[in-house]
Amino acid sequence: MQQTLDQLKTLRLIGLLEAWQEQQGQPTYHDLTFDERFALLVEREYLRRQHQRLQRRLKQAQLSTSATLDAVDFTVPRGLKKTQFLEWVQGQWLGQHLNLILMGPTGVGKTFLACVLADHLCKQGYSVRYFKTAELLSELKFAKLDGSFPKLRKQLAAFDLIILDEWLRDALAPNDARDMLDFLDDRYRRSSCLLATQFPINQWHPQIQDPTLADAILDRLVHDSLRLALRGESMRKLTSPLKDETDLIPEENAMS
Repeated sequence: MQQTLDQLKTLRLIGLLEAWQEQQGQPTYHDLTFDERFALLVEREYLRRQHQRLQRRLKQAQLSTSATLDAVDFTVPRGLKKTQFLEWVQGQWLGQHLNLILMGPTGVGKTFLACVLADHLCKQGYSVRYFKTAELLSELKFAKLDGSFPKLRKQLAAFDLIILDEWLRDALAPNDARDMLDFLDDRYRRSSCLLATQFPINQWHPQIQDPTLADAILDRLVHDSLRLALRGESMRKLTSPLKDETDLIPEENAMS
């Protein structure tokens, strides 16, 4: 029997091994048939592997915040439709290689909602990677310098969804715009992007310093993109434990 246990460890069937040891130690299982007990062993191993894959996807996503679907407050008036959002978290739009643009002022919850979507999509089996836009551009730049660009390009292309947070927060210089255009070309109608931005689409063009590159970037993004325009007050303000106190402070004192 020890040889069998060692073989299970060598094969890395740890879930099956743990389930077998549990069955041996608990009389509850003893009146089950061989097929019933074997099915339970296989199920334990299957669930263990599914859990491991999910943890790898979540780690690989490198989300900026840990956020789950049950934490979304749909009662706050900010233009977020519950039925629409619940449809998006199922991921059909990824299968269609569409993009998603979350627009709205600072604090309205763009990054949080993007991470909620990413978390749930990872649970659906999709691969996701989160970047702040400036961080992605830096990685592309350094990869070209150290020779790892082909590898990085292949890695990025493999993700079902890449999130670009703080999209166009900083104006894109021509060199950065070229890198971004190449990145978007690799994903165009092959995989999806989620862009979180303070700027409405009609203000994107001036944020890209080369007009020709601006035309090309917008052409690859806006036509195949779902859109959500958020509005309202900062969620940080609305959820602050000091909200009631700060509301009582006269404006001239609050500025001091």
